[in-house]
Amino acid sequence: MTAEARSTDFHDGGGASAATADAPGHALYKEAAADRLGFWAEQARSLLDWRSAFTQTLDFSDAPVARWFADGTLNVAENCLDRHVRAGLGDRVAIHFEGARGDRQTITYAQLTASVQRAANMLLDLGVRAGDRVVIYLPLIPEAVVAMLAVARIGAIHSVVFGGFSAESLRARIEDAQATLVITADGGWRRGQVSALKPAVDEALRGPGTESVSRVIVVRRCENAVDWDDARDLWWHEQMDAAAPEHAAPAFPAEQPLFILYTSGTTGRPKGIVHTSGGYLTQAAFTHRTVFDIHPERDVYWCTADIGWITGHSYVVYGPLANGATQVLYEGTPDEPQPGRWWDIVDTYGVTVLYTAPTAVRAAMKAGRAIPDARDLSTLRLLGSVGEPINPEAWHWYRSVIGHDRTPIVDTWWQTETGAIMISALPGVTQLKPGSAQDPLPGIVAEVVDEDGHPLEPGGSGYLTLSEPWPSMARGIWGDPDRFVETYWARFPGRYFAGDGARIDDEGDIWVLGRVDDVMNVSGHRLSTAEIESALVEHVGVAEAAVVGAADDTTGQAVHAFVIMTAEGSAGLDRAAMSTTLRDWVGQRIGAIAKPKSVVIVPELPKTRSGKIMRRLLRDLAEGRSVGDTTTLADPTVMDQIAAAM
Repeated sequence: MTAEARSTDFHDGGGASAATADAPGHALYKEAAADRLGFWAEQARSLLDWRSAFTQTLDFSDAPVARWFADGTLNVAENCLDRHVRAGLGDRVAIHFEGARGDRQTITYAQLTASVQRAANMLLDLGVRAGDRVVIYLPLIPEAVVAMLAVARIGAIHSVVFGGFSAESLRARIEDAQATLVITADGGWRRGQVSALKPAVDEALRGPGTESVSRVIVVRRCENAVDWDDARDLWWHEQMDAAAPEHAAPAFPAEQPLFILYTSGTTGRPKGIVHTSGGYLTQAAFTHRTVFDIHPERDVYWCTADIGWITGHSYVVYGPLANGATQVLYEGTPDEPQPGRWWDIVDTYGVTVLYTAPTAVRAAMKAGRAIPDARDLSTLRLLGSVGEPINPEAWHWYRSVIGHDRTPIVDTWWQTETGAIMISALPGVTQLKPGSAQDPLPGIVAEVVDEDGHPLEPGGSGYLTLSEPWPSMARGIWGDPDRFVETYWARFPGRYFAGDGARIDDEGDIWVLGRVDDVMNVSGHRLSTAEIESALVEHVGVAEAAVVGAADDTTGQAVHAFVIMTAEGSAGLDRAAMSTTLRDWVGQRIGAIAKPKSVVIVPELPKTRSGKIMRRLLRDLAEGRSVGDTTTLADPTVMDQIAAAM
């Protein structure tokens, strides 16, 4: 029997066998199937506190832009904080913070609420108002969560930029959003060293298009020396001390924009995905509670994602805090100062639910099971996977070694654009299949279609689409509504096309196959081939570049670049040195996550007679396969030349 064919009883936290058809999870599916909009309205009313009740669940008259619960009002931060304190839960731990160097903080809901209220007043004192954009460029520290919630509390819009992105990537996002304020830190701790952040902000703000920024607030984290502009820069701690301690959260419409999060596209220009408040928070809270079977009064939950990605937004900040959960926030990497740090954290805080990426699981596999075997890990009762399809081998290792053959695994599929989990197994309901995302969640309609947009029967392979609107769906691309339609809705009219291929097995379960466009999935992070190619050709020595994502045992996909040098770049060429230079160049222009695993200097690229680069042939080479059909190439011999250069 193949790994794919095996299924596993999905046990709940108490160890009971798979649930019967009348279990609560099955009831959710039945309710959603009977009245999908009524189902989502009930989730919104039961999970959130509304200042004024909504009377209309969905307005899709301006499709593909949706309006959910539009005539209702609420405050997102109040739903994540104040209401729990009012309910008598102020002493419940909201965040167990573990710094990379071992420093720790225990932050209760009352303490987090007080910090966010003071930070909201700080922002107002600096002139930030509802609708203004605030860029957040911070390490994974408590101040990052406070900053996000403070921005949300006053109705402004945050744009969190991953701390590993370069100054140029930061500058482009500031320019596109026309941000008025940047919140950063002197640096963050990474593998025992200071990873400076303030210098990248300074460099970004020297670039064109950033004149909208009037202030930079700096968190003192590492106490490394930083340059200072007295007319612009302010210390976070000084401004917090000066701000008033109490802030009454105002109500905003459910469709008030909450955040912009930039994601790679198939052009060289990142897309600013816009999410609003009521629908997004409803689905983030629902999926967090339901998929992870969260019991806030007893669970300790840990999502290992950085807040610079959508997983950190939905399942570190908004979902867990809306549900009043206790969670772990960890600044560092899994192996600092030595392998096993993650498993020590699980034991230290008694983590019961762990949500991480297949890349991390495969890295732990490579390090060997002796490391987790030396820890207890007995508190874990549920494991989650996010960011990319998890291969069956990693799935079984995750369950066996980390879960001690007793924890279920929820393998979740979703995207920045969907805002929340869309396809996943459900605890107590689903018979598990290692490597399969399995079923659309209650209230979600996902279909695999053929080239013409027709739904496929079980056994078919095609394109993963969503055929009905959902509450946490993106409301558009910032400043570019036409691009939103062209990117996501034009390929299959009336359907959202996720950009992923998928197949349906004979039992109707969905297996996500990965990207079918020019976006790569590296360690769960979406990177555009065009964006990396654009960065490469900005180098004076590069005339042309082609980038592909190739399968990689550790990261899922790895970036491989093929470049043609200019005459100047070829002069006195040391290929190895130039490859290193270009890898570092991409890291500087975009960020370390985008650095190619290899840069191959080639005499020519494989092109058709019309000039189209045949990237599939380069992917064949990068993955060590026999090169496919070359008959459409203008010069079929070029593949031999490229292979010789590798």
